[in-house]
Amino acid sequence: MKKILFAFALSLFAMPNMAEDMTMTIHADQGKQKIHKEVYGQFAEHLGTCIYGGIWVGKDSSIPNTEGYRNDVLNALKDIKVPVMRWPGGCFADEYHWMDGIGPQENRPRMVNNNWGGTVEDNSFGTHEFLNLCEMLECEPYISGNVGSGSVEEMAKWVEYMTAEQGSPMAKLRKENGREKPWKVKFFGVGNESWGCGGNMRPEYYSDLYRRYATYCRNYDGNRLFKIASGASDYDYNWTEVLMKNIGHQMHGVSLHYYTVMGWTGSKGSATQFTDEDHYWTMGKCLEIEPVIKKHIAIMDKYDPRKRIGLMVDEWGTWWDEEPGTIRGHLYQQNTMRDAFVASLSFDVFHKYVDRIKMTNIAQIANVLQSMILTKDDKMVLTPTYHVFRMYNVHQDATYLPLDLKCEREIVRDDRIVPMVSATASRDANGVIHISLSNVHLTESQEIDINLDNFKVKSVTGEILTTKNIADYNSFENPNVVAPKAFNGAKVNKGALKVTLPAKSIVVLEVK
Repeated sequence: MKKILFAFALSLFAMPNMAEDMTMTIHADQGKQKIHKEVYGQFAEHLGTCIYGGIWVGKDSSIPNTEGYRNDVLNALKDIKVPVMRWPGGCFADEYHWMDGIGPQENRPRMVNNNWGGTVEDNSFGTHEFLNLCEMLECEPYISGNVGSGSVEEMAKWVEYMTAEQGSPMAKLRKENGREKPWKVKFFGVGNESWGCGGNMRPEYYSDLYRRYATYCRNYDGNRLFKIASGASDYDYNWTEVLMKNIGHQMHGVSLHYYTVMGWTGSKGSATQFTDEDHYWTMGKCLEIEPVIKKHIAIMDKYDPRKRIGLMVDEWGTWWDEEPGTIRGHLYQQNTMRDAFVASLSFDVFHKYVDRIKMTNIAQIANVLQSMILTKDDKMVLTPTYHVFRMYNVHQDATYLPLDLKCEREIVRDDRIVPMVSATASRDANGVIHISLSNVHLTESQEIDINLDNFKVKSVTGEILTTKNIADYNSFENPNVVAPKAFNGAKVNKGALKVTLPAKSIVVLEVK
């Protein structure tokens, strides 16, 4: 064992190829759990140009739009089948007062976004604009309510405004503002990061506040709220413990935030200029979400063995330094093939725990952190992460198939062990199996034999996302440097599969 660990510890770049025969068995007849489509959720915060300029330009903009929503962004979001969208924050949520975002846009008061760069916003994008967007995308809205600086009354009236049919003051006000029928709002967050920007609270204090605020978030006219408590950050297991003990019976879900980040002080590193060692470290930090999830789940299991309460990973993704020359506090960063791997590896983990994980929301849709989309004036570019979401959407609402994977592993910086191949598989309603494979090795291709138990493979097609350099990204000048292409490296072999994964590639196979 010591000899093996010593070999692992050798430099990635000096060591000879230690690849062993890689095999994977997919238990095609053992799938029981559904991969909730909400695992592919999005997050749109009033932060930088995520909303203003990213999604919303207003009806009078010269940028082609539909009722103020950018056509290019709208169509791109439809293509990835967004199942749920979280809004208005993030840290912004606990300073947002929803009444300022309704009524004629020209009459709405302006506000200073204190959390993100001190930007002055005109509140032209509010409740109506968000919920109408969700209807256009055919996705579930996820509203984050203001506990930090808002009142119980304010939150109660917001729920009433959005979901009450008739006979109430807030329903009357909504109709006066142009919306006759209420919206369907399923997911409702009672606060955000209450341990930090949402109020710097102790878990005991937040638990008491949750009881009070959640009590007055009523169900109106057939609308049923799925109430989500403001959960822990990363390794704060005590927060989960206290919430499960004190309010487990009153919540439907509890959130968890986990970012692939080097640290919260000083430089977080460049999004585009990094070493090979940085790449492997990022994979290790990304995969550390699995033991974190397992520990939070173990606590939840103690108080909720029937798994009634969902774990909602409603903020996740990479967090690098802002791009040089951009506004401080707007969190605008580029998005490389390295970020694409963080997305694919994270999904591989989320799928394994779908009995508890009911939703995840990557941060964020446009121009912020690990975004799907970048915009500049009338230009739009799709990021490598976007392409992962588009390729992986075949897993939405499909049955998760357990698998056993044998592959090379390496010890990387901070003594994290990283498999060179990651995988997940599912079977859709038509019986078609989809297999997603990620080879994070920067220089070595991987040969892998895949057995599907009693499922005899007749045909296979595929799609691949790869690039020449791991730091490659899509720019407004060169928007297709990293883009999916047809994959021909999978062959049927005696009812099984033989797959050649090129270095630094993500592949999705369709197997019939």
